[in-house]
Amino acid sequence: MIQLVTVDIGGTHARFAIATIADDGAITLGEPQTLHTKDHASFQTAWEDFRARQGGALPDSVAIAIAGPVGGEVIRFTNNPWVIRPALIPEKLGVSRYTLVNDFGAVGHAVARADAAHLLHLCGPDVPLPDQGAITVIGPGTGLGVAMLLRNPAGYHVQSTEGGHIDFAPHDVIEDAILARLRQRHNRVSVERVVSGPAIVDIYQALANLEGRAVLERGDVELWTAGTDGSDSLAAAAVDRFCMALGSAAGDFALAHGATGVVVAGGLGYRIRDALKNSAFARRFEAKGRFAGLMAAMPVKLIIHPQPGLFGAAAAFAREHLP
Repeated sequence: MIQLVTVDIGGTHARFAIATIADDGAITLGEPQTLHTKDHASFQTAWEDFRARQGGALPDSVAIAIAGPVGGEVIRFTNNPWVIRPALIPEKLGVSRYTLVNDFGAVGHAVARADAAHLLHLCGPDVPLPDQGAITVIGPGTGLGVAMLLRNPAGYHVQSTEGGHIDFAPHDVIEDAILARLRQRHNRVSVERVVSGPAIVDIYQALANLEGRAVLERGDVELWTAGTDGSDSLAAAAVDRFCMALGSAAGDFALAHGATGVVVAGGLGYRIRDALKNSAFARRFEAKGRFAGLMAAMPVKLIIHPQPGLFGAAAAFAREHLP
């Protein structure tokens, strides 16, 4: 049995926990601590804050999930001023072993290790994910995360991707209008401009324009709330349209990956799980012409582990450092 610190760093929050990896490989997490990145000048000062909260001592190993590419001598964050120099991690943090993994790669590791209780059925046959072949992992959040999990009898491999930045492909005239609105501000419209948390604002405004409505500017958090609690029918229509676009994107990636299963990840997916089930998500996932039958036979799940980034980072550490 070993213990390590597991960390999940995004633009707004850095989550820390102590993970325990048992001799049989089972991973358990201690109580997570969430720190605001804006409240700390650097990752090291946030680490020191967490260390103080743990009584001044931490395990000598760490796994860090990072919202961005993890290669290179210097890791910079898009939405916070922190900088991590991997070569200095042992010295600065006082650890002997470390693992760095892309945040959505960590989610892929979490999917690989998740038990059935943490995988909620969305559509397709209600069967377990296949234990061989490719599984597409897709997660709308601040952006759109995409990874591929490859399973075989010898184990598994997680391939992080930047799939959220492929071109957006509209499916009907309403999505043509959404694309036209986005093109007014962006030379190129990627799929995450439509399939991500902030995208609900543009979807809502595009639907309002189609109906000739003058609506107040509203933030994405407010619109997600209004669209899921029944208080605003136009916001509800925007949520439904988002679910449809997510279904199309998930199906596209599954085809590109040659997948035999799909997992939707992220806090937003969990928050709108009922909307996903009641929307045209499944119909759009399957709407791939001659391959509709193939898509309909594919299980699609939602991972509901409370901390997939922390859990997955620990799993990535185990893959790298433990036999």
